[in-house]
Amino acid sequence: MNQRIKTYLLHGGLFLVTLITTTLAGAEWMYGSLFIPFEGVTKPLGWPEFIAGFQFSVPFLAILTVHEFGHYFTAKANKVRVTLPYYIPLWLGIGQSIGTLGAFIRIKDYINSRRKYFDIGIAGPLAGFVLALIVLWYAFSHLPPPEFIFTIHPEYAKWGLEYGKYAYQNLPEGGAIGLGDNLLFNFFKTYVADPARVPHPYEMVHYPFVMAGYLALFFTSLNLIPIGQLDGGHILYGLIGRKRFQWVAPALFIIFAFYAGLGSYKPADFAVPTDEAFFKVLGYFALYVGFLFLAFSRISENRMTSLLVTLSVVAAQLAVSWVRPDVEGYSGFLVFVFVLGRFLGIYHPATERDEPLDLKRQVLGWIALIVFALCFSPRPFLL
Repeated sequence: MNQRIKTYLLHGGLFLVTLITTTLAGAEWMYGSLFIPFEGVTKPLGWPEFIAGFQFSVPFLAILTVHEFGHYFTAKANKVRVTLPYYIPLWLGIGQSIGTLGAFIRIKDYINSRRKYFDIGIAGPLAGFVLALIVLWYAFSHLPPPEFIFTIHPEYAKWGLEYGKYAYQNLPEGGAIGLGDNLLFNFFKTYVADPARVPHPYEMVHYPFVMAGYLALFFTSLNLIPIGQLDGGHILYGLIGRKRFQWVAPALFIIFAFYAGLGSYKPADFAVPTDEAFFKVLGYFALYVGFLFLAFSRISENRMTSLLVTLSVVAAQLAVSWVRPDVEGYSGFLVFVFVLGRFLGIYHPATERDEPLDLKRQVLGWIALIVFALCFSPRPFLL
């Protein structure tokens, strides 16, 4: 067996496994149960539910695949050697996963051109975004009757369509997961869907096409964050050039980290009745500061600068929380802040050719940043 066939088998195998894991995960979201009969799972899912799970996995993987092949074919057009997409399956069988960590292509050449980085970076998210729009249009124009939710939660029937006022009152934190909002998602809910059929935010996870489309917007927004070597970083680097990007990217990263951690700790948290409780809060707070320091450790080669940035962000968060304790960010972004700051990087690799983009590319670049604004949700998931 030659190397090319082995490569195709690897990529195809990863895709098939990811199709299976996303189908499993999709069915679990749809039916609110699990395939593995753990204690407390009264009715494990079976083959009929697995087949139904394709309603999630097919549109979701289609969007992901179009995104990755947007990068792939544009790289080929620019004579840059790249691999086929590597799909990353992940299903643990305990719920609350989407069956994958995404996909990526590996660039095998040094890219020496600002324009090439821009072309390859922008092609993926724009291609995937177009398909996401189609999926969302279909999802919201084909919503089932509102009573559909009683097939998933028969216990809600006693409240009728007023279930939203009662069903979530005594749930523990994380007992239900809702889809947040963004400008585009809100548009589809308001202007495409029949308002009487739009489910409660905590129940949208049971609607596979809605879930697939929403996740596509969520991952598109993450990819388009204009920092480092994310797709948005390539786009902004192409638009403004290396010199300005090296100032803008760290500033945006600081703002992102500030928002993510805002409200995680407030001055009022330290007003506890006992010394033991105070030192416990102080210990967790120290771990949080250390976590942020690790995230900011690559913002400068000087460790003291990284520490000063960390302490400044923490001080600003405490100050805002003192003035407005009701204002909070979204702590779920902190993991991505850490991955971005520590591993993916805040800055962009330099290119030998720093040619400005032509007008067509500039227009596309700003459209991509508008797409980011339309897809970004300040609180993507409600717990």
